[in-house]
Amino acid sequence: MSWRIILVLGSFWLASSASALTIYKYTDANGVVTYSDQAAPGARVFTFSDRMVEKLDNQVKLETRKHAAGETLLVRNDLFAPVDIELKLTGVQNAVGAPDKPIRWVLPPRSQIRLATLAPLDPSKPLKYTPKLRHALGDPRLLPKPYRYPLPWRGGPFRLTQGANGKYSHFTPKGRYAADIAMPEGTPIVAARGGMVVKIENAQSGRGNNPAGNFVRVLHDDGTMGVYLHLMKGSVSVREGQHIEAGSLLARSGNTGNSTGPHLHFVVQRNVGLAVESIPFDFAQPVNSLPNFAVGGD
Repeated sequence: MSWRIILVLGSFWLASSASALTIYKYTDANGVVTYSDQAAPGARVFTFSDRMVEKLDNQVKLETRKHAAGETLLVRNDLFAPVDIELKLTGVQNAVGAPDKPIRWVLPPRSQIRLATLAPLDPSKPLKYTPKLRHALGDPRLLPKPYRYPLPWRGGPFRLTQGANGKYSHFTPKGRYAADIAMPEGTPIVAARGGMVVKIENAQSGRGNNPAGNFVRVLHDDGTMGVYLHLMKGSVSVREGQHIEAGSLLARSGNTGNSTGPHLHFVVQRNVGLAVESIPFDFAQPVNSLPNFAVGGD
């Protein structure tokens, strides 16, 4: 996509109304792609879905262990971050020890906990219940500390193409306060704040099956999380469980996932109570300026 198209899209984002803006995608006979807010014959609606899709079900699991006395319900957290969990049992029959209310807990990284042990009221009959586990990354008890984020890249200056409350795609709770910065593919992306790398995606090509594309999620010491999206395939240079400092190289910018052109989508999030949402943040300097630590280097 040309820089002109990216800037045109930026004007759509800034001028859109309170509802999500509908963008139409055209490809002419020469293969030139154009995006417009006006429908025309042959145009297709360009649809944005939620940018942040993280599958945690295989890393936060409810386990049932059967034994002579009944059944024990445990939750295991294999992530390098705490997880806010809620277990609710419905349709309970012939069971002693079932909680009347949902059980809430913040499970530390790489740990497990026993939440309930059930025994049959009548041993000759089976236990009956339906468990429902809800969970969200992070500890909602922690409160964000004041912090001004250095620009998370080397090079530039670049341009902000969509900011907080952008109606093109920054209207979901997870991305409401995100920033999109147009930049060439391959631009070094660095950590704007130190912390623990808790999730990465590094193998997605093009649009792939995840709207976020390749990404890095970093957990900060105050429970907030910085997320860097749409990274170049194979460029992520950090691993889950690694502690990094501000300025550490994370990856290279790309155009993967639900992206209209090469750019970095940067967002700060926190757990607000069984839900991860974006929160307001400030960069330490204007986006279209050269960061102090960004001159040269890889």
